[in-house]
Amino acid sequence: MRTVLTTGPGGAGRTTLAAATALAAAANGGRTLLVSAEPIPGFPDGTEPTAVTDRLDHARIDSGAHFRAELTELQQRASGVLDLVGAGRLDGEELTELPGSPQLALLHTLHRAAAGDWSTGGYDTLVVDLPPLDQALALLALPEQLRRYLRRLLPAERQAARALRPVLAQLAGVPMPAQWLYEAAARKDAELAAVQALVEDGSTTLRLAAEPGPAAEAALRTARTGLALYGLRADLLVANRVLPRHSSDPWFADLAAQQEKCLGHWHEEWAPDVPVHEAAHLGRDPRTADELAALAVPAPDEREPGRVDDPWWIEEEPGEEGRPSVLAWCLPLPGAAKEDLRLVRRGEELLLTVGPFHRIVRVASALRRCTVSGAALTHGVLRVRFTPDPALWPRTP
Repeated sequence: MRTVLTTGPGGAGRTTLAAATALAAAANGGRTLLVSAEPIPGFPDGTEPTAVTDRLDHARIDSGAHFRAELTELQQRASGVLDLVGAGRLDGEELTELPGSPQLALLHTLHRAAAGDWSTGGYDTLVVDLPPLDQALALLALPEQLRRYLRRLLPAERQAARALRPVLAQLAGVPMPAQWLYEAAARKDAELAAVQALVEDGSTTLRLAAEPGPAAEAALRTARTGLALYGLRADLLVANRVLPRHSSDPWFADLAAQQEKCLGHWHEEWAPDVPVHEAAHLGRDPRTADELAALAVPAPDEREPGRVDDPWWIEEEPGEEGRPSVLAWCLPLPGAAKEDLRLVRRGEELLLTVGPFHRIVRVASALRRCTVSGAALTHGVLRVRFTPDPALWPRTP
């Protein structure tokens, strides 16, 4: 199944792009499912897949209902602990969703799609309307981060000590973590792993919608760095609401000239790797399938590769006279600035911060017996230099 994730700076028309992409995929002959948290004019509003056309279904994410269901289930599983401390239960009607619940609801929906809960539709393409660009990149990195937190807080090895819990409970005077907690962590880890696999799958791509202008240009420049850091690939940049280039009205002419200048930069920076599609301004937001089709957004190309398998690569640099060669671990970071970079090595992990983006990666196996001897950002490529540690590398006779 091809997965297309759509996002863009706030107010740039990302939901419109998602709907237009889904319609194009369906018109191309593939069974398509569109998932969105925002209502779409003319589309059904149900939380289960509902037909829009013969080949297109739409499902809307209800984050409030998801939050209430999750918290109610948690109360039921933790009933023993809650009764012990005399805690009162919260009814579903009095639960109001907290910040962050829309993101968790979207991850749950992606898990349903990845797990095949909606496989009865026989979908060829899944189109997902993500939050605005900065939130979307953080959301796509969340499964990997949450799984790491679970492994650190509730490592599977601790389950081997469950036979000692009654003794420890008597010594401490309080109940020790129950088996259900580890089981719940294992279930969540499996769900997050499925979502992470969906995001990292070779058939998953990202589509960006942006209205040409200085603010969008800055946001997209920052996004390029985040995409590279997380190994995501954009297959299309849609320049939305493009004005006619020739107008007798001076105000419109100036605005069109500003857009044209920005479009020139986008074609130069993104193409040919990422095509730039110019969608004309319709005079209002699209309200019907015909108006969405008028944007002429191309259908996803099944032949195009999706996510890069591993954006990192290793190069060998000759050492100075009498010194061993240096191995450089390289990562392309277009748009990154040296002052925004921060690197910390901790054991077998590298903590990498680039502007607002943060990622923790395991050091490649060939480099774990080396020490970090420096790093440099040159021509948009980060090179972290590793020097073999004589105490760890086997000596040759």
